[in-house]
Amino acid sequence: MDKANYIYLRLVDKPPRKALVKRGVAAREYMSYCLEVGCDVWEQLRTLAAPGEEPVCLWLPDAFRAPGTSVYVQGVERPLEDNRPVPEGLDTILLPAATYLLFQGMPFAEEDYAQAVHQVQQAMDAYDPAVLGLRWDNESPRVQLEPVGRRGYMEMRAVKPL
Repeated sequence: MDKANYIYLRLVDKPPRKALVKRGVAAREYMSYCLEVGCDVWEQLRTLAAPGEEPVCLWLPDAFRAPGTSVYVQGVERPLEDNRPVPEGLDTILLPAATYLLFQGMPFAEEDYAQAVHQVQQAMDAYDPAVLGLRWDNESPRVQLEPVGRRGYMEMRAVKPL
């Protein structure tokens, strides 16, 4: 029998916060983003993340996009009261409080990351949050965490009560 692939779900409440982001021009996903801005942005963002935190990738709704910039960005979230300087080349956006539905796949071999991402995104696209009394909140960014094999791929999409 083949090994079962499960997708775990949990609700995550995020407070109002700011995000320091590196914008692209037309990127809609990771590969096109790397072609536009380079793949070294992640390492810079790691140095800006608070202890125990990690950088994020965001798909931004139009309200969070500057004219002529990409839907997909990479950044680091910070508390609203964090007044450290913003490094050159990064923009600050204010993110509202939101409840997210976190989708987490099974652990995977690092070389299988693309399949792990695809499985979780396919499950997310097919999921109807109405079974939980929720609906998708398309006014908040979608959040992608780094695909790390030992924990499984994780992605979050905002929800609101029906």
